[in-house]
Amino acid sequence: METLIGKKAPAVNAKAVVNGSEIVDFSMSEFIGKKEVVLFFYPLDFTFVCPTELLAFQDKLAEFEKRNVAIVGCSVDSEFSHWAWLQTEQNNGGIKGVTYPIVADLSKTIAENYGVLAGEYDYDADGKITFNGAPVAYRGLFLIDKEGVVRHSVINDLPLGRSVDEALRMVDALQHFNKHGEVCPANWKEGDKAMEASFSGVAQYLSER
Repeated sequence: METLIGKKAPAVNAKAVVNGSEIVDFSMSEFIGKKEVVLFFYPLDFTFVCPTELLAFQDKLAEFEKRNVAIVGCSVDSEFSHWAWLQTEQNNGGIKGVTYPIVADLSKTIAENYGVLAGEYDYDADGKITFNGAPVAYRGLFLIDKEGVVRHSVINDLPLGRSVDEALRMVDALQHFNKHGEVCPANWKEGDKAMEASFSGVAQYLSER
């Protein structure tokens, strides 16, 4: 699969539910020049691992907003399914209380454009369109900078929930680099020493560990 790293993020223009209840025409272009975006895909509404992820992003939403980063979720469900799930109490498997935008990708084109669709369309022997695989999105996550360029991505298989703390760490690393011009070594986190992108910078970093 061809990577999106370093390339313009595919456009996201679709129906979405925002503020937990409002169905709107949503475009991710509204963040260009203003905010970084963490766009994450999940397989389906009303499932098992998915609500743990959406609620985990909501739990850390203030941390992302403090860094001027927008969170956007997306699945292949309709905006009406999103709305219903958002009205369902958490103790009944719902995600009531989630406020960031959740995009509807019923056509699966957004997931396909981002390379996270867990299958592909094909033709059978009779020339009929079929779908091979699961017609849902893998657990993809993309960190998109203010210019609309993808700077980080990770894609998990369907059973594997992702780490919201890792997404936040990558935001910190990108913002540190943008501000200071220093690169971030393995396991770096905010407050740790970074290093200059040179052999001397690496040598100094290693000597001071």
